[in-house]
Amino acid sequence: MTVSRRTVLGALGAGLATLSGCTEAIRADLGSREVSESTGPLAPPSTVQPAGSSKGWSGLRDALEGRLVLPADSGYAAAKRAFNPQFDTRKPAAIAQVASASDVQRCVEHARSADVPVAARCGGHSYPGYSTPARGLIIDLGRLRHVTVRDDGTAVIGAGARLGDVYAALAARGRCLPAGSCPTVGISGLTLGGGIGVLSRQYGLTCDQLVSARVVTADGTYRSVSDQRHADLFWALRGGGGGNFGVVTHFTFHTVAAPRVTIFSLRFPPGSTPAVLGAWQEWVRSASNQLWSNLVVTSGSPPSCRVGGTFVGGAGPLQTLLDRLVRAAGATPSTRVVGEKSYLEAMRYFAGTATRERFFGTSRIMQRPLADPAQLVDPVDGQPGVVLIVDALGGKVAAHQPSDTAFPHRSALATVQIYTQTHADTARAVRDELGAVLGGHGYVNYLDRTMPSWGKAYYGRNLPRLRTVGQRYDPDGVFDFAQNVSRA
Repeated sequence: MTVSRRTVLGALGAGLATLSGCTEAIRADLGSREVSESTGPLAPPSTVQPAGSSKGWSGLRDALEGRLVLPADSGYAAAKRAFNPQFDTRKPAAIAQVASASDVQRCVEHARSADVPVAARCGGHSYPGYSTPARGLIIDLGRLRHVTVRDDGTAVIGAGARLGDVYAALAARGRCLPAGSCPTVGISGLTLGGGIGVLSRQYGLTCDQLVSARVVTADGTYRSVSDQRHADLFWALRGGGGGNFGVVTHFTFHTVAAPRVTIFSLRFPPGSTPAVLGAWQEWVRSASNQLWSNLVVTSGSPPSCRVGGTFVGGAGPLQTLLDRLVRAAGATPSTRVVGEKSYLEAMRYFAGTATRERFFGTSRIMQRPLADPAQLVDPVDGQPGVVLIVDALGGKVAAHQPSDTAFPHRSALATVQIYTQTHADTARAVRDELGAVLGGHGYVNYLDRTMPSWGKAYYGRNLPRLRTVGQRYDPDGVFDFAQNVSRA
């Protein structure tokens, strides 16, 4: 089984979209339309007809600055395609390749008036495929992908930007945004679900860097949200999951000076995994914020593991830390790789391939170190084709209280992604076994339609507040889908 570094780092977003901030770049994106809080709903086009009407779609097509792709059009198969090939058989009614925030407003108005399912898409990595709604309208934000770095160090990023583009643009200005690893993941879904990445312990989650956002809500209004304006919606956008509350078109983020980073990878022999996990969980918990690490368990008889990660600093201090881990594990790694890199080089190292992958993923949350580490390893002992990706939290992630943002897992030790390319039923069984050991929580950016008690699993005690926000900004369920917070 081949697993890309993207998967191994487990930093995928949900693929549902957003954006923020009002700069010249955004004004250009909107054409002559002034961006302001007073911008209200567009008048519903007189040509809007019930779903399925060609006249209705023609009216939307004529109203857009961008392109509307229908099933009979050339390019439809490519336009509807998500990252995961298992959703290639889905047949959305239309894909709107929007060119402005006004286009997004028109699409939301059409979906509301014609009662058409609608979902925004940025990277298309939604694990259950929610950004490819059958017989619905996809709002494809791929054209809204500019990245503008201001003199004060904040960055305005279009909702259609993907992480590879974001990192390159920021690095060119000597800046860094802590985020995920896969270059084709969209900034939108990643941020909306929280945003775990290889620099999280040093700088925090991606959503922790969010200053403001520009959002089209279900009534067609284009809103500027921040901790000062529509603070409840701003709270929900930081970890409440993609697709729930509106379509974000732009984000404004704090950034930091791009650091030098030392990457590392230690591969341990089969049979040593429980001992390595036992040492790793205490090692990473006690480490400085400079260190981020994950432990990847590959199923087998017996399972094997690899420890990798980043250190914001030089190779010398890191080598000392790695020596400490190896001694505590009592196992000699078969390979040990350490290398100093620039911020951009490090992100490209972790990016791996951007090739589409057929996969199933789900998750659990590791709240604290396990007294018996074999409890995490045993469920994949002898199983075919399953990988556990244990990504450390802590550090700056834990600097916030669980209710400060919608991301609830602030005090947890790690997320555990359960990944397979071929054995979804086996992965679900492993998920349930781990739930009995670790508890019933999961990470919303690894959304799983079969997750037991999924509302509490993903949102914990923040769920009632998220429902309230959803009812306020989308009382009629315009953005409804199978795991919308209103259904939890």
